[in-house]
Amino acid sequence: MYNDVIDLRDFYSSPLGLTTQRIVRRYVRNIWPDTRGMNIAGVGYPTPYLRPFIENTERVVALMPAQQGALKWPAEEGNIVSLVLEEGLPLPDVSVDRVLMIHSLEYSDQARKLLREVWRVMTEGGRVLIVVPNRRGIWARIDHTPFGHGQPFTAAQMSRLLRNNLFQPECWSAGLFVPPTRSRMILASANPIERLGYRWFQAVGGLLFVEAQKQIYAATGKAQETTRERRYARVVGGSEHKSTYNTYCL
Repeated sequence: MYNDVIDLRDFYSSPLGLTTQRIVRRYVRNIWPDTRGMNIAGVGYPTPYLRPFIENTERVVALMPAQQGALKWPAEEGNIVSLVLEEGLPLPDVSVDRVLMIHSLEYSDQARKLLREVWRVMTEGGRVLIVVPNRRGIWARIDHTPFGHGQPFTAAQMSRLLRNNLFQPECWSAGLFVPPTRSRMILASANPIERLGYRWFQAVGGLLFVEAQKQIYAATGKAQETTRERRYARVVGGSEHKSTYNTYCL
């Protein structure tokens, strides 16, 4: 069951929500550092994470499920939000290069239909980034945030779900190690906590970031599976590092 869009808006207006937005946006942006000329769609409640993509992409759209509701965004510009049905995204076939799903898959009662719709609208070679609560993390156990509702996942569960719906999972990472507290002292220390957690406690990160590629089937009916090592520039706590994520490739 989806959270109400007003509750999501209010969470991201709170100190904990603003800290969450800053941390998660950093992960998203560093997984997709260059989206120039691309079409990007966000599914669920993606607006806190789409603003960095607006300036250098061809087109950005936010698709919010009818069960959740929708709010106009951005407030100071033309609206790019659309209220949609999970089983019928209002986009042409093969029209989107990147899809960000957040506050989406864990709530859906029609996960297979939703993923098939995402597959339909993606270009060949397109990529989807799915952000879901980590079943092993503390955020999935605390219900005063949006990540404490719906179905949490493990990396293995996400891999099976994606493979069963025509996606090739490629790499994953855990993130959001700061605890879901309203303590100003802890929130002020979010960056060093995130650095420490990312380095030593991957298994218990609050969220999973799973990137997958659209799978195109060959004439034989077998999936053309591809594997790769990707280097991501990641910014943790304000300093930039280079890291190879092949350790966590699925």
